[in-house]
Amino acid sequence: MRYSYIFYVLTLFFSACQEVENIEGQFELNKIFIGNEEYTWGSENPLKIPVDQIITLVFSQEIDESSVDEGLLLTKINEGVVNISINVNGNSVSIFPSGSLTYSSEYEIEITEKLKSSSGADAIRQNINFFTQLEKLGIHELNIDGRVINLNNLILQNVQVDTDIRIEFSAAIDQEKFEEAISIGNEDLVFEYNETNTIVDFRPQQELSYLKKYQINLENGDIGALGENFDGFSKTFFTRLDSTYKFDEISDEALLTKIQAQTFQYFWDFAHPNSGLARERNTSGDLVTIGGSGFGLMAIIVGIERGFITRQEGIDRFEKIVNFLSDADRFHGVWPHWMNGNTGNTIPFSELDDGADLVETAFMIQGLLAVRQYLDESNAQELAIINQITTLWEGVEWDWFTKGGEDVLYWHWSPENEWAMNLPIRGWNESLIIYVLAASSPTHPIEKSVYDAGWARNGGIINGSSVYEINMPLGETLGGPLFFAHYSFLGLDPRNLQDQYANYWEQNQAHSLVNQAHCTINPNNFIGYSEACWGLTASDNHQGYSAHSPGNDLGVITPTAAISSIPYTPEESMKAIRHFYYLLGDRLWGEYGFYDAFNVTQDWYADSYLAIDQGPIITMIENHRTALIWDIFMQDPDVQKGLNDLGFTF
Repeated sequence: MRYSYIFYVLTLFFSACQEVENIEGQFELNKIFIGNEEYTWGSENPLKIPVDQIITLVFSQEIDESSVDEGLLLTKINEGVVNISINVNGNSVSIFPSGSLTYSSEYEIEITEKLKSSSGADAIRQNINFFTQLEKLGIHELNIDGRVINLNNLILQNVQVDTDIRIEFSAAIDQEKFEEAISIGNEDLVFEYNETNTIVDFRPQQELSYLKKYQINLENGDIGALGENFDGFSKTFFTRLDSTYKFDEISDEALLTKIQAQTFQYFWDFAHPNSGLARERNTSGDLVTIGGSGFGLMAIIVGIERGFITRQEGIDRFEKIVNFLSDADRFHGVWPHWMNGNTGNTIPFSELDDGADLVETAFMIQGLLAVRQYLDESNAQELAIINQITTLWEGVEWDWFTKGGEDVLYWHWSPENEWAMNLPIRGWNESLIIYVLAASSPTHPIEKSVYDAGWARNGGIINGSSVYEINMPLGETLGGPLFFAHYSFLGLDPRNLQDQYANYWEQNQAHSLVNQAHCTINPNNFIGYSEACWGLTASDNHQGYSAHSPGNDLGVITPTAAISSIPYTPEESMKAIRHFYYLLGDRLWGEYGFYDAFNVTQDWYADSYLAIDQGPIITMIENHRTALIWDIFMQDPDVQKGLNDLGFTF
């Protein structure tokens, strides 16, 4: 049965080859095909043919099928006649060996005068010799750094940077051809061979980079010493982590200060020169972001208290920002997500999102209220800023974003598209602060029913199940992206915060621990994950941008995730900070602190900074160290009233 389909194809093929030149009366061989390739016999270097192909002979006349068994013989030289099956089709005959021919062997096809044409003519006697191909060259064993490697495993980890690689072949290889065919990226290689050229040891001339993706690639070709063919081979591997410190070791307290100071420069030196607001990212030009700028306001308070800037420098920057915000686009008191830092005009976030963004505005108000509480009413300049902030705060029409009185707040509205975005804000996610501020408003508050039915979904927000032996009070079991535990809690103090749905310290701590446990267990086998290398949250990635989480794990670690969780997981976060700074610092540390994200599996490291990722680092480290922003924000009387109205204890 294995030849039936091939024979059918060849029958069709050779039916087109019936017309051949012939001296009238002679019955002779005209052509030979091996598979569907024509074979020229009689050359000084006989063709090496595959061992599993059908041999087809094309004669000058139609063949007498009854004469074929005696008139055609296939012989293996020095061994004898090979059993064959034969099929005749007009003037062609196909020979099927019983089983494959053997590699590296010489055969002979003998045509005798006993082969007759259908008209009775004797065939001209002829002998055709050919050789079969050499047996394919194979790998018997691959050994890397003394480890025998399973050739079927796709990825190999923890290879030494000064790796030694050994390949044992099934037969001797041609050294020159092998060295032309083998590569590890663009590395120069050094080779050693055993006496029989069946084993080769090779290594890069220079040490490889640590924790980096490489590929051993051996191209297909006739690299055997006798010309044997090799099908090709590749093996991806990752070098091991380099445990050498990339920077001098300092105390943990000094390291935290260094991270705060370096990250602070994003909101200070890199702030938009006209508005003082934070650019969306380090490539945004005049585009500034409202939520990230709210984070930046709290960072400036930290910068004053840490001595990164003087108080007067900070007050002047607050004044510039508040003046700009007062004249910028607002819609029912709500700013857009993005605006132009020169003009204050809206820059659409998407086609329909070209107006108010209530969530981004809440992040800004959180920062403004912290500034208002921080400033000194006895100072005339500071009092003027306090009054401007109060005007902006009281101008936000939170209740209007219930879309005519529904028991839920809506994220967007614009004059052009109105409610077309149609995105209700429901928990659990990063948006608790929106409902707290909406309830706290002295001019446009929402009712508690909006919080209960809209945000808490009448209790639907509650989870209570466990993962990695950790109980998750709210939201999805795997916690979601870790910014859920950060954005609302830069000012809102979760340490004693509780309502009928959850204790929010327990929620955020559990969320952080689940995130760290997931990266430690590493169910997707990503490279670089460990108990010290963790943190899944929204950030840039090798494909663009995504909200990374245990349920959306793409192999991307985002430093802000573990760092900003330091109040909840001080030991685990400090371990990650040391790992990012000392062990990966030559790749992750830059002008404004840690770059946004990295993916070792994809050999990708960001060169970007995002305001919404940089801001929580500064403030949450400070909340861990001194509770500075928590204490300031929670003293605001409007916020206290709002929390009380919603049924919180704090």
